[in-house]
Amino acid sequence: MSQHLAYRPDAALKIFSTDGIEKLAPQIEDARREMLDDVKLLAGPPSAIPQAKQPLDAGFQELPRLLLEEYGAKKSASLVGRILEAADVFRSQVDRMVLLGIGGSYMGLRALFEALCHPYHNELDRESRHGAPRLYYEGNNVDSDALLGLQELLALKCRNPDELAQRWGIVVISKSGGTLETAAAFRVFRKQLEDYYGPDSKLSRELVIPVTGDTGKLSDLTNRWQYPRRFPIPDGVGGRFSVLTAVGLLPAAILGIDILQLLHGAADMTEYFKHQPYGKNPVLDYVAVSHVAERDHGLNIRLLSTWGKRLEALGLWYDQLLAESIGKEERGATPLTIVNTRDLHSRGQQHQEGTRDKLITNIIVEQTNSTPVPLPKVADDRDQDQLNKLGGKDYADVMTAAIQGTNQAYADVSRPTADILLPHLDPYSVGELLQMLMLSTVLEGRLIGINPYGQPGVEAYKKNMTAILNR
Repeated sequence: MSQHLAYRPDAALKIFSTDGIEKLAPQIEDARREMLDDVKLLAGPPSAIPQAKQPLDAGFQELPRLLLEEYGAKKSASLVGRILEAADVFRSQVDRMVLLGIGGSYMGLRALFEALCHPYHNELDRESRHGAPRLYYEGNNVDSDALLGLQELLALKCRNPDELAQRWGIVVISKSGGTLETAAAFRVFRKQLEDYYGPDSKLSRELVIPVTGDTGKLSDLTNRWQYPRRFPIPDGVGGRFSVLTAVGLLPAAILGIDILQLLHGAADMTEYFKHQPYGKNPVLDYVAVSHVAERDHGLNIRLLSTWGKRLEALGLWYDQLLAESIGKEERGATPLTIVNTRDLHSRGQQHQEGTRDKLITNIIVEQTNSTPVPLPKVADDRDQDQLNKLGGKDYADVMTAAIQGTNQAYADVSRPTADILLPHLDPYSVGELLQMLMLSTVLEGRLIGINPYGQPGVEAYKKNMTAILNR
C-alpha cells in the first residue's frame, strides 16, 4: 500500500478510448504551465494582471509550502505558530465553539471535522475529546428555527460563566463581513455572548475570534470591539479555496487536528502536480479522464462516491468547489456526492441502469484507523440471520466486498468508474486530497478557457436579496 494518495482510472479507461486522453496531453501541459504562471503573475504588481484573469485567486497553490517554511523559520512568531497558540488558549477557555460562516468559510472546516474527529465528538465528555470543545455551525443559512434552537441549547447548557464546562465562544469567518447570513448570525450570537459574560467583560472580547480580511465590515467590527485575537484571510485566495488558510486551520487546531500534517500533505501534492509527468500525476490524470468523459461521452454528472460516512462533508465541500468554479457560461459538469453503501439503496439503481450521463469516482480509504469491528459468531440455534457463514469476517471485509462488487456491477454494464485511494484517513492524506481537488478544479478551468475564480452568480443573488430587504 502506498503512503500517498493515488488516482486509479483503470476501469474507466477500459470503457473510454484512450486516444482522446493521450491526445489531450499537450493541452493539459499548457493548462499546468498557465497555472504556474498565474502564481508568478499574482506575486507581481496588480496592474500586470489582465482583465481576463480577474479575479486571480491562485494564492492557494503555494500557500501550504509557504506557511510551513515560515513556521520552520519563525515558529511561534509565524502565522501557523500564532494559530496554534490561539487554539490552545481558546480550547482551554471554552467547552463549546460556535462557528459562524457560510460557503467556503465553513464547509472546509466541516469536511476536516467529520473526516478527522471522532464521529460522535459532541457526545463525548471533555476528557475523551482531549480538551477540544464541542462544535456547532451557524451563519450558513437564514433558518430562524434552527438558529433559535442553538440559542436555546446554549442558554440551557451554559448558566454559570465561571465554570469551564459552561463556557462557549465564537469563531466568526467572513473575508468582507458583508455576507448577510454570517453578519446577521454574528450580531445575534454576539449579543447573546455579551449578555452572558457581560458586555464590557474581558471574556466577551477574548471569546470571539474573527477570521477576516484587512478591510471590510467584519474588520471594522473587530477594530471597534478590540477583539484581541484575529486572523487574516489572505488576498489572492478565494473563499472556496481557503480551507488551508486560517479559515480552516484555526478551528481545526482548536479541535485538536494536526494542521502541520494537513499542510505537509497539501504541499507534497502541489509538488507532485508541478513535477510529475502526465500519466503519473493525480491532478493531471483526474482532469484528463473527467474532461474526456464529458467532452467525448456526454458524462456531465460527476458523481463522487465516498465509501464510508466520514468523507461525506468533504464531498459536499467539493460539490461547491466544482460547481462555483466551473459552472459558468452555460457550461460545467454537475457534481453530486453520495455515501456508500448507504446510497446504493437509494441511488444505485439509477447509476447502474439510468441515463448514461455519469462518471463515478470512488474515494476509498484503504486501511481503517482502528481495528475493524468483527462479525460475532453465535450458537447455531440463534443463527436465524445466517451470518455465521461469514465467520471470521469483519466490517472492513464487508466494505471491500461492497466496493469490488459495486464496481464489477458497473463494469458489467459499461458504467465508467475511477478510484481515488487514500492509505489512511489522517491529516496528511486529507491534506493531499483537498489540495488535489482544488488544483484539479483550477486546471480544468484553464483547460476549457473558463476563469475558475470568482462567483458572479452568487453575487447576483446577494445583490437582489439586499435590494428586496431595503425596499
